[in-house]
Amino acid sequence: MLTELWANAKIAWLERDFPKYGSREWIALDPGDPRRLAGALEAAEMWRKWGDEEELCEWLKRLASRPDAVLRARAIAELDELARPKPPHQLRATPGWPPIRVPGGNGRYLDCTRKEAA
Repeated sequence: MLTELWANAKIAWLERDFPKYGSREWIALDPGDPRRLAGALEAAEMWRKWGDEEELCEWLKRLASRPDAVLRARAIAELDELARPKPPHQLRATPGWPPIRVPGGNGRYLDCTRKEAA
């Protein structure tokens, strides 16, 4: 069922067939609706790329009202830096949790008995 939800959410995302995250239409969707997941994923990706939406909108309003404000406001280089992919998360085993399968680790697992990180 999870695989089907993910696949259908990906289809909805590719077709841009989902309401904006947090909108009344999005809230009205059933929690199992793939369009709801697609909206949440879109919002997460926009946050990762651009940061806070309200802050970005305020920056654009300042830029439109006073073009010289770009010299004092957030520069394109800063926005590009925010959009740069983050480094991969370091996997660490946690006491009381099952071992973690290391992606691409040829069947290797991390557990709390070995003090290592992937």
